[in-house]
Amino acid sequence: MLQGVWQDRETEMPVLRAIGDTIFFADANSQPEFFRVAGDSLLLGDDSYFITKLNEYNFCFQNATGEEIQLTKHDESFDEPVPDFSSDEPKVINTTEVVNVDSVVMYGGKRYHWYVTVNPTRNRVTRTTFNTDGMAVEKVYFDNIIHVSVFKQGQRLFTRDFNKRAFAADVPEEFMQQAILGNIRYSHTDADGLHFEATVCLPDGESCYLIETLVGLNGQLSFKLMDH
Repeated sequence: MLQGVWQDRETEMPVLRAIGDTIFFADANSQPEFFRVAGDSLLLGDDSYFITKLNEYNFCFQNATGEEIQLTKHDESFDEPVPDFSSDEPKVINTTEVVNVDSVVMYGGKRYHWYVTVNPTRNRVTRTTFNTDGMAVEKVYFDNIIHVSVFKQGQRLFTRDFNKRAFAADVPEEFMQQAILGNIRYSHTDADGLHFEATVCLPDGESCYLIETLVGLNGQLSFKLMDH
């Protein structure tokens, strides 16, 4: 009975499509999920939704917040066809483009030239979130690698490519698995060295860890958790 396209009862907007043992979502960024029905529950990935009604034309269930989602089967004999949103590979979200930033700093009579380059990669990060219907869905994002170089009086003092794992000592593993390295920004220079601020964030930016990344005047690197 679940096979086919299901749309919101009120708006008639398509919500999901069941093909075989897989549910596809109308959101092109959401990954398809294996499903099965056991007793009175829809088991979707690692999540379970209580079914309040299921027949040939109606599918109603409680979402993660307990709200009832009411869907009706799309009938192509009466309505215009619904796009087959299951036919395309779900899109991977690229959160940034290549960014190059540099500047010159004078300190203690010495000239320091720093460079930061944000490079998007093909390294995938999967994050579980909730769609507008309160269903847990997985979205996939591309992570970044960020290059930092510092030159002192024209001589290379420091250079390194950072990925998010460089900051694993300050970021919990559960958060790290769903996070990306967002940016490394220059802050200031003092007697300790050149201070940069690295952000390890959930891809939507709603939660981040801010880690001070210090390049000492001797070229030594150190980290300090600032905020989260």
